[in-house]
Amino acid sequence: MRVLLVNTSEHTGGAAIAAHRLMEALNNNGQQAEMLVRDKLTDNPRVHALPPSPLNRLRFVAERAEIFAANRFHRHRLFEVDHAHFGTDITRLKVFQEADVVHLHWVNQGMLSLSDIERILRSGKRVVWTLHDMWPCTGICHQAGACERWLTGCGDCPMLYDGGSPNDLSARTYRRKQEVFATGNIRFVACSDWLADIARRAPLLQGHTVESITNPIDTSFYTPGDKRAARRELGLPEERRLLLFVAYKATDRNKGIHFLRDAVQSVCRHYPSMCGQLGVVPVGREAELLADAFACPAYPQNYVSDEARMRLLYRAADLLVMPTLADNLPNTVAEAMACGVPCVAFRVGGLPQMIDHEKNGYLVRYKDVDDLETGILSTLFSHRYAEISKAARQKAERSYSERVVAERFLKLYEGWEEAE
Repeated sequence: MRVLLVNTSEHTGGAAIAAHRLMEALNNNGQQAEMLVRDKLTDNPRVHALPPSPLNRLRFVAERAEIFAANRFHRHRLFEVDHAHFGTDITRLKVFQEADVVHLHWVNQGMLSLSDIERILRSGKRVVWTLHDMWPCTGICHQAGACERWLTGCGDCPMLYDGGSPNDLSARTYRRKQEVFATGNIRFVACSDWLADIARRAPLLQGHTVESITNPIDTSFYTPGDKRAARRELGLPEERRLLLFVAYKATDRNKGIHFLRDAVQSVCRHYPSMCGQLGVVPVGREAELLADAFACPAYPQNYVSDEARMRLLYRAADLLVMPTLADNLPNTVAEAMACGVPCVAFRVGGLPQMIDHEKNGYLVRYKDVDDLETGILSTLFSHRYAEISKAARQKAERSYSERVVAERFLKLYEGWEEAE
């Protein structure tokens, strides 16, 4: 079976990483899978780029310009929304025409327009779409937060400057999505049960199948290793208990770095002796700005794209702390667990599906700094720490291995006719 996975980027961002890993998982399990991307970064022959054209960049700029105008020429949340007015018709490409299944992932910012998606549906190909956020369920936003206008057609969008209007860009795009999604059958896949529940409620997705299938990771690559050796190679202190924090942009408040800062400060205020044993390793863009943000030493690491180096960071850490305010099924949590690193995170999004409370990590009450402090201390200094670490590894093998995930997707692809 030939599967074409479509994503804006080859490697940048969680959706790109997940799509690339699924391609590898499918190929490693007897299928023929390739990727089609706008932003190709390697010489991997299985990854195809859109035909080179100055229009590729212009489409992105034109889309931002329209959103900028809808925002009354303010930058308000300019990169948190998409309307998919501009894109490339991929149905003419040989790699598309040879595919049995077209599997969409994150296709925004000028990769595919809604008209392009309509052409894909009219082609008669089997179309699967993995949801990495809420965008297919809403008018224009990727994460709706507390807003529930996506249940009633959008409009008066809080993502637009000054609150939008009843017939604003979000409402018009919502109606266009209704037309496109009615064109053909789509199998939607959510990476977490949490997002699958949202998708099943979404009026835009009614009449289409929604399944929950996790992203794969290579559990033969992400494995526990020698902690001291990893720290020596990274130049991290061997004697401290290290808290790892990972985000594309370390200073992004939606990833909750300020909650980790406050929790560490609280630990140092309440338990000075424990504070003397702690260190924080923030990873991501602008991590260097956090060098002096914590009440204990910090060891900032710039954004890591190299998987071998990321594995070293997991192996060097004692705990992954992810106080993200909204997330689907973070790759970083699955990777850390596969390396035997327990995770502490807010009870939000898909994280309760990943972390079994006090068995392989700790689920924190949402935005509760005191409970975050408790989770860090009770896990890090637990007499059961080795048992918790082992349970984290076992959960990753059971839930995220390439074989397990590839088999689930293959069943979805092959069961198309049965589901009709």
